Amino acid sequence: MRELVLAIDQGTSSTKCLLVDATGAVVASGAAPLGESCPRPGWVEQDPQAIWESVENAVRAALSDTDPARIAGVGFSTQRESVLLWDRGTGEALSPLLSWQDQRTAPLARAIGTTEVRRTVRRISGLPLDPMFSALKARWLLDTYDPDRKRAEAGEIVLGTVDSWLLSRFGTEPLIEIGNASRTQLLDTGVAAWSEELCALFGVPMAALPRIVSSTGPFPTVRGLQPLPDGIPVAAVMGDSHAALFGHGVRAPGAVKATYGTGSSVMGLVGAASEQMDPGTCLTIGWQIAGQAPAFAAEGNIRSSGATLKWLSSIFGASVDSLVDEALAGGTAEGEDAGIHLVPAFNGLGAPHWDDAAVAILSGFRLGTPRGALVLAGLRSIAHQITDVVESIERTTKRPIDMLFADGGAAANDALMQMQADLAGLTVQRSPVVGLSAIGAAHMAGLSTGLLTEQTLAAPGRERSIFRPVLDVEPRARSRNGWHAAVARSRLEANAPQAPARMQTKAGG
Repeated sequence: MRELVLAIDQGTSSTKCLLVDATGAVVASGAAPLGESCPRPGWVEQDPQAIWESVENAVRAALSDTDPARIAGVGFSTQRESVLLWDRGTGEALSPLLSWQDQRTAPLARAIGTTEVRRTVRRISGLPLDPMFSALKARWLLDTYDPDRKRAEAGEIVLGTVDSWLLSRFGTEPLIEIGNASRTQLLDTGVAAWSEELCALFGVPMAALPRIVSSTGPFPTVRGLQPLPDGIPVAAVMGDSHAALFGHGVRAPGAVKATYGTGSSVMGLVGAASEQMDPGTCLTIGWQIAGQAPAFAAEGNIRSSGATLKWLSSIFGASVDSLVDEALAGGTAEGEDAGIHLVPAFNGLGAPHWDDAAVAILSGFRLGTPRGALVLAGLRSIAHQITDVVESIERTTKRPIDMLFADGGAAANDALMQMQADLAGLTVQRSPVVGLSAIGAAHMAGLSTGLLTEQTLAAPGRERSIFRPVLDVEPRARSRNGWHAAVARSRLEANAPQAPARMQTKAGG
């Protein structure tokens, strides 16, 4: 009996797999690590073959005690914006995967980024001109590996994202899921089709791009992914942040999720593609179920959240948990702001500023400042950045956010979650499952195969951890104003804005 869904979450640092049954419960899991290389400062690459092998290893680990014949379908969630080239005929990768973290195209963005070009890119794609997205990387790859564009124009090579690369292993024509396509900066988001104007702007022949399909396909069946038998359907594909939003159960505007990973994605649904977007957030396609209209979302991407904690850990030579425990034991209250701010603009700032020229700064410290205060400043930097994006999404939707759902590795830190509730003035619900991207992919695949229903997914499950704001208005506003001043210094601005309207409310949100 086929009674399980296999979810494969291919991320930046690892591939994780979950087996989910007809009640939505996770019955088994597996994982495999994945490395990256930085051949030059600002360059971040991954080996496409190593990505595929990590998928194989994670699947093998998840199915170690399960009969693969029980799998009804497979769902993928994948890292987004990362891009590579491969040979259409042989399937062989022709380039490394340029990671979403890669900043080698920042000079190109500045070179072509006239006011008119930036307006055009934002108007058509919904995204700001930024090295994080795929289009500039695609141009660099083609300039490097097919400078005259002959092979690309002939359709001999394929330019694709991670979901496209993984699906290509099953011998199908090149495909890309619509949510992932919306992150390439080559999609006309309003009509959900490749934009001739953007492809011409970035020098990307349309013949090299995969065919766009919905989040439920049609996709190929599995082939050559042991120990799965050939012929099991791929039932769903989603971008990882989109899958996390779906996994939280968000189906309408009013709630936002924040994923606390290496960076952070803050995302909430909007009513339509035609909504006027605040410049701090991007318009993206969350997902599309076959036969239905796309679900549009507003999103802000933060470049350094968990990476900030990792940096602090390396500086002080201790684990993040031990550093936070030391800081709290030293008497510094979780919500207290001593005027010390860390702005982690290690590669510039993402949303809501989108400023590649911003620099990382640590301000307000003195000779006697203990390292615990610096650690808490690092934690607060994550909560402040996410609050900035939440406020930007509110300006887009013109309605207050009533809930912030949290997931990702750094969300396991209680001190960070309480800071988040205090600084955003919102109730934060933390998922009991760290890997919400895999859960979302499993849910979409389960719905696609008929194994799961929305009623099943809405049934009460494991208790979420709840964090409610307790910080009073004055210290909240003081902390937010101090943060904005530090960001202004990071961006070499003379004056910082004052605390936004959300911070002028009473404690409790």
